[in-house]
Amino acid sequence: MSYALNEVEATAKRAARGAGYDWGLAEEAAKATRWLCAQGLDGAAVLAGLLEAGFAAGLANHVPRSLQGDWQADAPLCPLATGAALSDCAGRLQGAPQTMGPVAWPAMILPFAALAARRLGVCVSVEGEGFQAVTNGSALQIEGALPDAPASLTVRTEGTLSASVPPATRAEPDEAAWAVLNRFAHKTYAPATEESRRLGAGAGLSDND
Repeated sequence: MSYALNEVEATAKRAARGAGYDWGLAEEAAKATRWLCAQGLDGAAVLAGLLEAGFAAGLANHVPRSLQGDWQADAPLCPLATGAALSDCAGRLQGAPQTMGPVAWPAMILPFAALAARRLGVCVSVEGEGFQAVTNGSALQIEGALPDAPASLTVRTEGTLSASVPPATRAEPDEAAWAVLNRFAHKTYAPATEESRRLGAGAGLSDND
């Protein structure tokens, strides 16, 4: 099925929160998922894979131990937490490339590289074994195949874009991935109570005559 990007973003936010991320990272996840879909990638599938990995439950093991030098952790880096750090430290890219990894679901780093590109007003590239992605913030160009497995990445301010494709306005996520997002999103819904059911029933419950 086809979904508006607004719906993708809203569902992704609830799903990330339902998976255990705080609301701040859940919002970052939603924006990142929407951006990937606008570039013609299946951002919903990327997020679904990440949420099923369960990083949120032990996030401290999946964030860079230090923001100095190579970014590494005791386990594969979470691309949401690492991406947020990348956008916060965007100015450092003007001095030297940033290496990191291995990063789980590397595609999820790309929206944060785009945010860095917009902040710096330059193209930013994300490179890993077998692929290079370049973004100016609004458009994306990929050479090679983005891996699903964790990968070591290098992010730098360089690259050029050829003629860009207009961003998509709707997404067609993999049905199984969309179901995963809705399963996690459902965890954020408050269970119905007798009072809420009664209030939702509408007229006829109050007699003011």
